[in-house]
Amino acid sequence: MRKIESYKVNLIERVKIFSVVVIKMSSQLPKNPAGFTIADQVVRSSTAIGSNLVEAQEAVSPKDFLYKINHSLKEAKETKYWLEMIRDASLLETEELTRLLRESEEIVKILIVTLKKLKAKN
Repeated sequence: MRKIESYKVNLIERVKIFSVVVIKMSSQLPKNPAGFTIADQVVRSSTAIGSNLVEAQEAVSPKDFLYKINHSLKEAKETKYWLEMIRDASLLETEELTRLLRESEEIVKILIVTLKKLKAKN
C-alpha cells in the first residue's frame, strides 16, 4: 500500500510542477486576443489536472475516485490540445514548449494506464 501512496504523491507533485511551468510559459504568449484566450484555457486545464487528482484523494466512493481520475485525464488531453495549438499557430516556439508537449503526453499515458488498472479492479 505504501508504494501506491508514494506513486500518487509523486504524480500529484509531477502534475503540479507541470502546471507551474505552463503558468510561467503562458505569460510569454502574445498580448492579443488569441494569446489571452489560449493562455486562459491552457492555465485552466493544466491546473485542473492536479486539482482533480487532489480531490480524488478525498473521494467518497470508488466510483467517485474513478470519476475524478477520469476528469483529470480529460483535462490532461485538453491541455495537450492547447499546447499543440500554441505550437501549430506559432504563438510560441521554445524548447520549453516542446518539453511541455512531451510531458503532457506522458501525463495522459499515465492517467490512461491508471484508469485501466482501476477499471480492471472494479
